[in-house]
Amino acid sequence: MSKGVLVDLTKCIGCGSCTVACKMYNNNKWIEDRAPTSGENATLADENWTVVQKCRLDKDTGKNLVQIDGMSSPPPPGENEIWRFVKRQCFHCKEPACASSCFATAFRKNESGETVYYPNLCVGCRYCMLACPFSIPKFEWSKALPVLAKCMMCSDRLTNGDAPACVTVCPTNVMKFGEQEELLKEAKEIIYSDSRYDRYIYGEEEAGGTAWIYISDKPFGELGFKMNVPKESIPAYTKNYMHNTPIFAGIWFAVLAGLYAITSIASRRPAVKENAKKDKTTEKTE
Repeated sequence: MSKGVLVDLTKCIGCGSCTVACKMYNNNKWIEDRAPTSGENATLADENWTVVQKCRLDKDTGKNLVQIDGMSSPPPPGENEIWRFVKRQCFHCKEPACASSCFATAFRKNESGETVYYPNLCVGCRYCMLACPFSIPKFEWSKALPVLAKCMMCSDRLTNGDAPACVTVCPTNVMKFGEQEELLKEAKEIIYSDSRYDRYIYGEEEAGGTAWIYISDKPFGELGFKMNVPKESIPAYTKNYMHNTPIFAGIWFAVLAGLYAITSIASRRPAVKENAKKDKTTEKTE
């Protein structure tokens, strides 16, 4: 059965232990100058596969104080302000759009639930960046020989039956690793038995379902989650077209071959005529 992770945002204190574990396990560099791993400006990037974003909310309404329309700068801290911390990484869709859009098969979904990226197969087309509904894959713009980068859920650890590195170091048990279906059942039991929780599980239906699912006591839209993600998997929209891609590719190849043959014949005609004139001239001379 596929593995997954249940993230309870009510338990996160924003310590950033998960970001450190991710860096160490994947041997990624710190790039705080352009992309911090924690705080209000935490950003997923080529070297940041896991970040913890700080969200400032109104205590009474739950509204995000920084995302209020028309506000050019965040308000100063106030007594009616509360904080929530959101761990972000690849969601590892059950039917990943990055894999379906990659003709080089550089993205592959494993039976254990994680979507793995193979840079040695990547051609740098970046279709995955356009296809992903969560905007997860990042390009290594600063490198001479760039590839893509994203969380791979510590695939080697999953192969050995271990949880991802970020899960194992969390001091407040924000994340729980286990079977996807069992985690989904547990998430439903929690949100319907405790009135503090928002009765919504992010990742249950988004993009057809994801291996990482979230529960929270505040609306996910106010926490920066994309709420306009299609409920149906992205590959479901494109599989008929992708299925016909080899056929169209074959037809296009035949068209190009035909055009090449025509232009080659046309380009040889002047030479043929010139040679014919030379032959006639030689015959008259003789």
